Amino acid sequence: MASLAQQFACLRCLPLPSKPFSPAQSSRPKRLSVVSAVPVSNAQTKERQKLLQLFEEAYERCRTAPMEGVPFTLEDFHAALDKYDFDSDIGSKIKGTVFATDSNGAFVDVTAKSSAYLPVREACIHKIKHVEEAGIVPGLQGEFVIIGERESDDSLILSLRSPQYDLAWERCRQLQAEDVFVKGKVVGGNRGGVVAVVEGLHGFVPFSQISSKLTAEELLDKELPLKFVEVDEEDSRLILSNRKAMADSQAQLGIGSVVTGSVQSLKPYGAFIDIGGMNGLLHVSQISHDRVSDIATVLQPGDTLKVMILSHDRERGRVSLSTKKLEPTPGDMIRNPKLVFEKADEMAQTFRQRIAQAEAMARADMLRFQPESGLSLSSDGILGPLTTDLPAEGLDLTDVPSAEDS
Repeated sequence: MASLAQQFACLRCLPLPSKPFSPAQSSRPKRLSVVSAVPVSNAQTKERQKLLQLFEEAYERCRTAPMEGVPFTLEDFHAALDKYDFDSDIGSKIKGTVFATDSNGAFVDVTAKSSAYLPVREACIHKIKHVEEAGIVPGLQGEFVIIGERESDDSLILSLRSPQYDLAWERCRQLQAEDVFVKGKVVGGNRGGVVAVVEGLHGFVPFSQISSKLTAEELLDKELPLKFVEVDEEDSRLILSNRKAMADSQAQLGIGSVVTGSVQSLKPYGAFIDIGGMNGLLHVSQISHDRVSDIATVLQPGDTLKVMILSHDRERGRVSLSTKKLEPTPGDMIRNPKLVFEKADEMAQTFRQRIAQAEAMARADMLRFQPESGLSLSSDGILGPLTTDLPAEGLDLTDVPSAEDS
């Protein structure tokens, strides 16, 4: 008996018999071709008719409505292309999910024919020993940069450090534009200066831009306040200045502030003091209440001392300094400079109070000649309604020490 497949193959080319085949029909003319000598039962005929109908329906649907009843739409197809298709060229960005880590890096699923790999050296802009130190654990999703391909299995080599470098340079440009200072850790040095890490980048600080006289070895592992001098990503040049950061910081100090400095050089008229990158002049008349005929008898280059700021010269980057104002008793700077430095903050506070008192009294005297204002200062320096407490002749300011002599 012919198989069902053989019978189905004949459905499209032979007419179906109207009734079952019987031996009596063998009397027909011999010119009639006999397809099969195997009798077909009524049940088989119905089955063949049913199969033919199904085939006709399937054929018609494929011709007129090929997507009818199919859950996968054209939009789904385009979405799949967007999800699984990507540019594997070096430098291209690709999204992926970390699914495993080992001692050398992390395996990343990027929906490619094989997994991608993130080496530990490419996991972070900072130097780390394991990817988990950078927060890279299974399940982490992110955007990676393709930096190569392994020939052994055609898997991609990825990097997170590359985009982090781009962000670091952008951050440095922003900080330079804002003219703010940052902290940088010294990690190395050479004959010209030291190398400091800022925002994950290695910047160079020339010795001429370091306020202290410490050597590169002495500065190693120390944090320095720095400002940006040059930020050039194209040439990978990052130049920093500790002197500029310190100078700007000192410039924010007000008159009467006490700072620590070091003697740089001596002149007949005074001593030049380095106060964190800014040049300050300690005039010979401001060293002590007692007369100083030879500065070298009191100060030497390299000495560290505390000084008080008297005035700023921002254009020249200098300030006027005084140790005279810090003497507990006249002449202490010559006889006992250690006591002067110990009492420096206390004496500076007293100096500022005396200045504030003098200013208050000066304002009160001005109001003395402007009674129409209706205001006056109390003995405590508080502005209030005009009273008759002021003497008719005004305030006597002859006992208030001047800024130069006090």
